Amino acid sequence: MVKVEIVEEKDEHTSPNSPYASSSSSRTGSTDSLSSVESLDLNVDESVFDRVAALVDIVPPSTRHSIATKVSKTASVVKKTSKVVGNLVWIVTTSALLVVLPLALALEDDAKLAAQEREMLEQQQGAQASPKLLAGGPSPFPPADQQQPKGLVPPGF
Repeated sequence: MVKVEIVEEKDEHTSPNSPYASSSSSRTGSTDSLSSVESLDLNVDESVFDRVAALVDIVPPSTRHSIATKVSKTASVVKKTSKVVGNLVWIVTTSALLVVLPLALALEDDAKLAAQEREMLEQQQGAQASPKLLAGGPSPFPPADQQQPKGLVPPGF
């Protein structure tokens, strides 16, 4: 049940108990007002969010509205941009997996086939050159009697 109590408004200048009362001695008695403020019962359960929420009244409504509008527009732009970037990344990765990867594998297989063909040609050329060597044809190796300059040979070799 709610208890309703009527509170009479008093003039600030006539209230002696108010810590914010302005009087002629306010210039000289600042310690009196500070001590009375410290003696007030403060709510210690107040959080930082509660304090920030209490500051809302300081900012005029038109300024609050413009700030809220700008923040919501910025959030909207960030959301749309991130969605577009995500879609582009998805397109690039799926294209790479579906087109580029099989293409790279096919090129690698072609390179292996070309290397095998080259090796077979070299083997055939080697087989054709061996009868010439046996018949006394031109040798790919220099004759043994010809002295070639040798490099520095370590002792014992």
